Amino acid sequence: MKCLLKTSLYSMGLAFTLVFSNNSLAQWFESTGHAAIKDGDTSQAKSAAMKDAITQALVFSGARVSSVQTLVDGVLTQDQLKISSHGEIQKIELISEDRHNDTYAITLRLDIFPEAEECPANKYAKFIAITQSQLANREQARMGQIFDVNKAISEQLYTRLSNTQMAAKPTAYYNVPLRVDHFFTQQYDYSDALLEEITSRSNSQYVLLSRIRDLSVNRKLNNDYAFWQDDSFKRAYKADYVLFDGTTYEKLWQKSYQTEGIWPYKKTDIIDVYSDRFWETDYGQAISEVNQTLTYDLQAAMACLPTQGKILHIENGKLIINLGKAHGLQQGELLNIAHHNYMTDAQGNKLPHKITTLNQVKITQLYQQSAVAMSIDEQPLPNIQINDIVELAAGE
Repeated sequence: MKCLLKTSLYSMGLAFTLVFSNNSLAQWFESTGHAAIKDGDTSQAKSAAMKDAITQALVFSGARVSSVQTLVDGVLTQDQLKISSHGEIQKIELISEDRHNDTYAITLRLDIFPEAEECPANKYAKFIAITQSQLANREQARMGQIFDVNKAISEQLYTRLSNTQMAAKPTAYYNVPLRVDHFFTQQYDYSDALLEEITSRSNSQYVLLSRIRDLSVNRKLNNDYAFWQDDSFKRAYKADYVLFDGTTYEKLWQKSYQTEGIWPYKKTDIIDVYSDRFWETDYGQAISEVNQTLTYDLQAAMACLPTQGKILHIENGKLIINLGKAHGLQQGELLNIAHHNYMTDAQGNKLPHKITTLNQVKITQLYQQSAVAMSIDEQPLPNIQINDIVELAAGE
C-alpha cells in the first residue's frame, strides 16, 4: 500500500497540490491557470489558461520547459507531453473551469514522471540580478506619460521570479537606470565593468539586461465618425533580453519578445503604471503575459547553469567567499578554485577562459550570503587571489 503525502502551495494566485508516492515514481500536481478573455474569444482564453496550468505545473515540478503541446479549443491534441527529456506528463485530468468577468480559469491534475537524469547544479540556488530595462525610444512613452513603465515592468518580472519554486533566485536591481544598447549590438561589444559593478552590488552571479524597443501606438480602433465613442488604440510592446554570467562575463542567452494590446485611455490621460488599473487593461495584461513567458524561458535557460562565486577576502589561510546558506551551501562542503582569464581569437575578440586549479577548500563557517573556507589539509593555498572563482564541487 502506498504512503501518500499531500501538501498545498500558493504562488502568484496559482494553487498547486503535490502528491508524492513513497516509491518516488509519480508526482501528481494540481495547478490552476488563468487567461484573459480578449474580444469575447472564450475558446482562445480556455486554451491559453490550460497551457498556463500545464506550464506552471512543469515549472513547479522542476522540468525544463521548452515546449508545451498544441492546444485546440482547450483540448489536448496528444496523449503525452515530453519536456526537454527531464520530465513526462503521462496523464492530465480536468478538475474545473470557471469564468469570472474577463478572466478564464482552468484547474488541471497532472501525473508527472521525472526522468532519472538531473542537473547536479539544481542542488544549488543561482542568483540573477533583474536590472531596469532601458527605454530605447523615450518619446514613444509620451502618450500616457508612461516614462516609468520600464521600471514597473522590471519590478513585475522580479516579483514573478520571486514567486517561482525554481533554482534561479532574483535580486532587485531595477531601481538603477542603465544604458545597455551596446550589449545588444556586436557579440563582444559590451562592458565588463558594468557587469562587474552589478554583480558586486547585488551579490548575484548572473545578470539580466533588457531594453524596450517599441511602445508605439499603432492604429486607432474606433471610427472618427463615431464621435460618441472614446478613442481606443492598439499599442505595441517589443523588448529584448540578454543573460550574462557576471563571473566570466559570458553571454549565455538572448531572446526578443513582442505583443500588442488595446490602449483604452484618452490621449491627454496621465497613467500610473504601478496601478492595478493599468495592469488590468488589455495592454497591461499583454505585457504581463510576456513577463510570464520570460519567467519560464529564464528558468529553462538557467536550469543546468553552474553556481559559482568569488573570493572576497584572504587572511591567514582563510578565504571569505560570496556564497552561503542562501545558495545551498552546507558546513564541510568542498569547493574548487579557478582563475578567470581571456583568450584572444584571430579577429582580436576576447573569449572567456577559466583555469581550474588543483586547490580545494572546505567550508568552515557558513552565513546567509557568505562563507569562510580553508584548504582541506590546512596548508597555504599557492597563487590564490581575490576575485578568483570558487566552484561548488557537486557530485564529487
